[in-house]
Amino acid sequence: MNLPLLPTISTFFIVLSAVLVAIGWILVSKKKIEAHKKTMFAAAISALTFFIIYVSRTLFIGNTAFGGPDDIKVYYTVFLIFHITLATVGAVFGLVTIYLGYKNNIKKHRKIGPITSIIWFFVAITGLAVYLLLYVFYAGGETTSVFKAILGG
Repeated sequence: MNLPLLPTISTFFIVLSAVLVAIGWILVSKKKIEAHKKTMFAAAISALTFFIIYVSRTLFIGNTAFGGPDDIKVYYTVFLIFHITLATVGAVFGLVTIYLGYKNNIKKHRKIGPITSIIWFFVAITGLAVYLLLYVFYAGGETTSVFKAILGG
């Protein structure tokens, strides 16, 4: 099996971010606040690393089309749209949650934090599923650069 380097690395970072969020959740439940802060910061850096790799790859290399059977392509597409929507919502919630934590607005941070974490777990799980569907279970389809798509060639 020949897995593509950048999607494999970026998927690793999104899954790592969710694992770190889970560890951070455990730490805060044990009142280990400083360890929680550091772990959640590492989770945010991991998610940001994913995002930088993903956007860079999308802009300069392109996105890979679904290469599986045509009869399940519509299901994959609906699943992908769900994942992208969830990831966008999760990222916004994540930024707000981090902001509230750093501003020491603990009451709101405690209220939104668990919701953000649950959303992020689903983002990571669905992101891993997208990766598996694109590169492991089926051979990836065509990859086209955004620049090539816009400029032609």
